[in-house]
This record gives sequence, C-alpha cells and structure tokens, in this order.
Amino acid sequence: MRRRLIAVGVTAGAVGAVGGALGVAFRQLLHAQAAKARAIIGKPLGEDAIDADRVWKAGYGDPLDLLLLGDSIAAGLGADVRKETLGARLSKGLAKQLHRAVRLRTAAVVGSESSALASQLDALPPDYRPQLAVIVVGGNDVTHRVPVADSAAHLEDAVTRLRALGAGVVVGTCPDLGALRPVPQPLRTLGSRASRQLAAAQERAALHAGAHAVSLAHVVGPFFITNPDEMFSLDRFHPSPLGYKRTAEAMLPSLLAALGEREDVPFGHAAPRGGR
Repeated sequence: MRRRLIAVGVTAGAVGAVGGALGVAFRQLLHAQAAKARAIIGKPLGEDAIDADRVWKAGYGDPLDLLLLGDSIAAGLGADVRKETLGARLSKGLAKQLHRAVRLRTAAVVGSESSALASQLDALPPDYRPQLAVIVVGGNDVTHRVPVADSAAHLEDAVTRLRALGAGVVVGTCPDLGALRPVPQPLRTLGSRASRQLAAAQERAALHAGAHAVSLAHVVGPFFITNPDEMFSLDRFHPSPLGYKRTAEAMLPSLLAALGEREDVPFGHAAPRGGR
C-alpha cells in the first residue's frame, strides 16, 4: 500500500509538472498573441475623439440634457465627423422621436475602464443635472484583466449617483470581443468569454441600481461579426460611422423607456423593476 501511495504521488507530481509547464506555455502564447494583436491594430485613430457636444436639432426647442459616460465607444472614437459619433446619433434619434432638442455632454474618455466613471462624474459642474445618461464601458476592463466584480461595482456606483441626480440611465453592456478578427485564436475565444461574463455582471449591476441595460453583443454584435468591413473603423477595433449608427438605433428603445416614453423594449434590452 505504501509503495502504491508513493507511486500515485510520483505520478500526480509528474502530471502536475506537465500541466504547470503547459500552463506556462499557454500563458506565453496568449501574451505573444496579445502583442501581435496590438501591433496589428495600432492606434491609427489616435486617442482623441471628435468633440460632438452641442445642442442637436435646436429648432425643436426645450432641450433635453443627455450625458455620455464611459470609454472610447461612448466618446465616439472612429467617427469621421461629429454627427457620426455615438452621442450625436443618439441625440438626433431622440430629437426625432421626442420632437425636442437634445443638449449633448460627453464626459467619456478614450481608454477608460469602469473605475474611471467616478472621476468622469466628479468632473461635471456641480449644478449639472442630466435628464438622461448613457454609459458604455467594459472593453478596457477585459483587455486589462480587471476583476469582473470590481468592474460591476464601479458601474453600479456610477448608476446610483446618476439616479440620485434624477437621471434616467441606460447601460450598453460590454461588446463581444470575439468579433475582433485581428485578435488570433485562442485569445479571441477567451476574450469573447470574458466580455460576455462582464456583460452579464454589468446587466445585473445596472438593473439593481435602477438603470436600463442593452446587450450590445446581442443587439448589434451580429452585424459586426457578419459585416466587419462596414461596421469597424480603420483600426478594426472601434466602430465605423455605420457601426455607430447601428449601435445608436439599437439602443434607442431603452433610452425612450428610461425617459418614460415607451413601456415595451425589444430582445436584448432589460428594464429595472418599476420601469424608470
């Protein structure tokens, strides 16, 4: 029996050593693939998004204050002109539906993680009271391997602060990073899994804090997967003008619901208990 136990221990140790070696090799592969993806993507768009803050459709009058928080998608990086940014697309869509002007303020910053939401809110004027806020964040949390629980907690805190200001809030959850074709396998599959896990946690956090949630992976993800040349911008990472148009159109039902302008929302949208 003692000899058998020793044999089992030796075998287990050998398997563990092999598994450990494979684990190290796998991590090295992922690091190499990540470096390759960064080299392919580069930063052809720079790090500054177009300033789209203004009153959209001013002729309608009585402007509604719309605030955008989050990362480069919320900031509109990849758009060629300001009317093509996410904020502008949402503003024009709301104005058309409400027959009311929309005053856009973009606090989103390129490269932000969820932890930056607090500082984006802190930077707003003390007397600023948005009627509607949209948050899109999460991609950088995944690429920088921020714990999901931490990301979700930062998001929930931001939603809570916005709701305390009286704003309706809509969260666009983390896009599916599996749509990024420049990222090789198996890193792309792992990124897809991690982004979907974060998106699910973001939805729970958003709903718990009283926000509406839109699953970007469900409502626009298929467009990015089947039509990458049209939906992605030059860097193959950020949305193109058409990508922002599709994203804004897909998010609009929840924006209207958060304002109390509609009750039903389509597939991929989730409303908190009690509506707005």
